[in-house]
Amino acid sequence: KVKSNNLDVEVTESELETEEKCMEEKSTSELDSNILDVSSDYPREKHISIQRHLADLLKLADLKEEEKKPCPLCPEEQYKACYSHKLYRHLQNFHWKVSVEFEGYRMCICYLPCRSVKPNLVGDQTFSKMGAHYHCIICSATITRRTDMIGHINRHVNKGETESRFITVSAPRPSREVLKESATDVQVLPNYSTPQKTDSYFNPKMKLNRQLIFCALAVLAEERKPIECLDAFGATGIMGLQWAKHLGSSVKVTINDCNENSVTLIRENCHLNKMKVKLNTKEDDNEAMGDGEENTDTIEVTKMDANVIMHLRSFDFIHLDPFGTCVNYLDSAFRNVRNLGIVSLTSTDISSLYAKAQHVALRHYGCNIVRTEYFKELAARIIIAAVTRAAARCNKGIEVLLAVALEHFVLVVVRVLRGPSPADDSAKKIRYLIHCQWCEERIFQKEGNMVEENPYQQLPCDCHGSMPGRTAVVLGPLWSGALFNTGFLRRMFSEAVQYGLDEAQPLLKTLVCEAECTTLKHFSIHSPYDENKQEECGIYVKTPDNSAESYLVHGKRKSDEMIRNAAKRQKSDNSAEHPAFYYNIHRHSIKGMNMPKLNKFLKYLFEAGYRVSRTHFDPMGVRTNAPLAQFKTILTKYSAPTYALGQAEGPVHLPEDGQAGEQVPAAADGKAEDAEFLEDDQSGNAAATFTNDYLTHCAAD
Repeated sequence: KVKSNNLDVEVTESELETEEKCMEEKSTSELDSNILDVSSDYPREKHISIQRHLADLLKLADLKEEEKKPCPLCPEEQYKACYSHKLYRHLQNFHWKVSVEFEGYRMCICYLPCRSVKPNLVGDQTFSKMGAHYHCIICSATITRRTDMIGHINRHVNKGETESRFITVSAPRPSREVLKESATDVQVLPNYSTPQKTDSYFNPKMKLNRQLIFCALAVLAEERKPIECLDAFGATGIMGLQWAKHLGSSVKVTINDCNENSVTLIRENCHLNKMKVKLNTKEDDNEAMGDGEENTDTIEVTKMDANVIMHLRSFDFIHLDPFGTCVNYLDSAFRNVRNLGIVSLTSTDISSLYAKAQHVALRHYGCNIVRTEYFKELAARIIIAAVTRAAARCNKGIEVLLAVALEHFVLVVVRVLRGPSPADDSAKKIRYLIHCQWCEERIFQKEGNMVEENPYQQLPCDCHGSMPGRTAVVLGPLWSGALFNTGFLRRMFSEAVQYGLDEAQPLLKTLVCEAECTTLKHFSIHSPYDENKQEECGIYVKTPDNSAESYLVHGKRKSDEMIRNAAKRQKSDNSAEHPAFYYNIHRHSIKGMNMPKLNKFLKYLFEAGYRVSRTHFDPMGVRTNAPLAQFKTILTKYSAPTYALGQAEGPVHLPEDGQAGEQVPAAADGKAEDAEFLEDDQSGNAAATFTNDYLTHCAAD
């Protein structure tokens, strides 16, 4: 009987085991069937704050007209139970309208104790504050702010991480787009133009900036070969790829980025352009070589912080293009840069540099500024002053080769001069600026440490004597030296012509004219690379051996005596430096007068004996060494009166101090200009006659 019982028990256990196995197989089959249909139900297991429609959120509350219900997303201590109409408004306005949308779902704000908040200790009592937060639909993280949640979702999308942990079927990876610039291909993510910390940020508007930096590097490559150059913030690697592809064995390119995804993208872009890649990271050094059929040059890709790599290694050419200001990287850049090397900086924090956020400029650059008519040149001088101080701390001086300030960026290119003497000479060029707020006249303060009784005497204007109160402000400290090196700019223009950089050539011609403070008409026409395009270039390009800023011959440095002679020639040319700042012709126009054309006005200033040129900082700006009073006098002299409604019935009265000959151009200008002013006179009379007839007709009606 016991055996039979044991047998019966054994049979029962075996039956149970078989039944359990059948249940497991059935559950796995049901799970597989659910996995296939999961795309239609997205997501399956989600937080209650993630809903598709407002009606789904209302179902959680189980609204009933006669009963009070609590909010499903708020604790009872914060929001007590209430009737349906009040709870409906609460869910709609307080949770649904401030939600974050992603692929048809809404991540509503949640006040439940899902997120641990540190308690506040006040005396002997402890107060705990319930923190509002969002639940990420992708990684189920809790984010406090709505803007941070949007950025969090965008970073998931940029990295291709759209696979939610609530979904068992992976979402397709976003396809990459291939862009081409200057014969260089780069692949980027679909949202490459969104500057929200994307791993493949690429700005097509910075093409001109990349061409200018390439020209500067090409000039340095002609001086000595090979040179080691660094792109400290690679992103897609477009700039370093252009250097290696066009300059070849003349440069040893290193592209750095601290983001691992960006480093991976740079490696793929190197293989896309048939470049060999040498990967160098902190942990290990390894090489990954691509198919180098067309180009056998090697690009080194590093994954480090920009400050770290510039402290560890020395370079001949360094380019800094961070997101915002460059001041955090200046000390590292000048620590190990080689003598007579070049450092280029691209600053995109234009809100502070262009005096829109003055407190930020004071915090980053230690500079006091206001909004002026020459705010773009003021921004360039602010950056150069910060660069000079950083170089001086490393016992190095600088020579400014190029300073460009456009709508989206400010570019500064400087040459490094090692030694305490060049550092002292550069530091002496940092001064304060006195700016008159009435007439916008400006002048740099005199050298010296002595305090003057009346600083207003340094200004050429007499606004302080004729106006009440304080009329001027002190700006700075700023760079008071030259912003351009004419010989270097001419050689940059030669490189732009050689490599066919069409967008950079017009700007470089303007910069050469601005550096020499003259107009295009006074240039002799020559280009060493293209004899057929001599008339288009409009600039005579000097050879590097004749320029004062050429320090190297055939890749070797000159002797100390030759460098000293070049420095002496440079000091002798300081008296002929281009004037500081410029005047906007519209800001100083006379009311009731028609100004002459800008090119004609430049001619009148030149005939008056002043140096004059246009400026790239302002399309209507005039750079001249003429004082503002003389500038206004010449502008008034060659301005024609405007025939307004009040002057239509009677003759036009000229100013007392002006003669009839002063209101028209000089006789030397020719009959064409006289005919132009006569035509303006006839058109003005016709307009006045029409206006008079119209007023008479209205009075009759």
